Amino acid sequence: MTRIGNSDLDVFPLSLGGNVFGWTADRDASFAVLDAFIDGGGDFIDTADSYSAWVPGNHGGESERIIGEWLASRKPRNVVVATKVSQHPEFTGLSGSNVRRAAEASLTRLGVDAIDLYYAHFDDETVPLEETVPAFGQLVDDGLVRHIAVSNYSAERIREWEDITTRLGVARPVAVQPHYNLVHRNVVEETIIPVAEEFGLGLVPYYSLASGFLTGKYRSTDAEGLASPRAAGAAKYATEAGLRIIDALEEIGAAHGASIASTSLAWLRAQPTVVAPIASARTVEQVPDLLAGARLELTAEEVETLNRVSEWSPARS
Repeated sequence: MTRIGNSDLDVFPLSLGGNVFGWTADRDASFAVLDAFIDGGGDFIDTADSYSAWVPGNHGGESERIIGEWLASRKPRNVVVATKVSQHPEFTGLSGSNVRRAAEASLTRLGVDAIDLYYAHFDDETVPLEETVPAFGQLVDDGLVRHIAVSNYSAERIREWEDITTRLGVARPVAVQPHYNLVHRNVVEETIIPVAEEFGLGLVPYYSLASGFLTGKYRSTDAEGLASPRAAGAAKYATEAGLRIIDALEEIGAAHGASIASTSLAWLRAQPTVVAPIASARTVEQVPDLLAGARLELTAEEVETLNRVSEWSPARS
């Protein structure tokens, strides 16, 4: 178990991504994945109010609704649910009033009394942080949210958010969610991790497996004919440099009897301030690799090998 920043949230060191629920995993498949994750020791679920508004016929909130129905059906103990605000078609942006209405809508869909971890999903520079920050703080004061966090924010904006919380005396963020993995490192390592260390924030990275590339399934940049809707996002990394990373993951994983995906997640967990990488599963068969990645401990030498080989990737940015 790992603690999220300075909060009282002690979680399994991997978060199950809910972005596929209501998209590539229907209700029954989502229930099965959630069951397998919890049965395997997981307890941390990540979603957003906008998942999956991009799917024809969906309106946003589908993932939250499925998770809410699962929570009501299974009544699991000590599960931590994180969700986000700013991208739902009906609740766009981070004005104070929108943050409140969106949180209330998420609470209804999830069927919970309080959201454990509530993210500002994307920065909204049309709204002053002096309005957004106290709106989040009020949700904590009113008991609708236990802890707050930010996602896709620059280091400068995180620091500005922190300054405002100090000045106003409102709840501080406990986590930050960046795009971070073996083929997308520089921005996070050079700017986000230092600010996370400065303010005691836990990192909960998304795209931990680079849209599936770091599972080893995609060995060609040609995504034509591949069934997964995320295939193009994964296949773009299958360059000569990217495949060297896959080869290194495969070799290191073999020494542990672990898959490429598990080894990639283990590398990410070994990085400073990282609490729990987010990874999703469309099927029950994909869940064991995620759980294994939360338990696999790489040696310092193995971590350094992966650091070194991934420095050569032109996709690293």
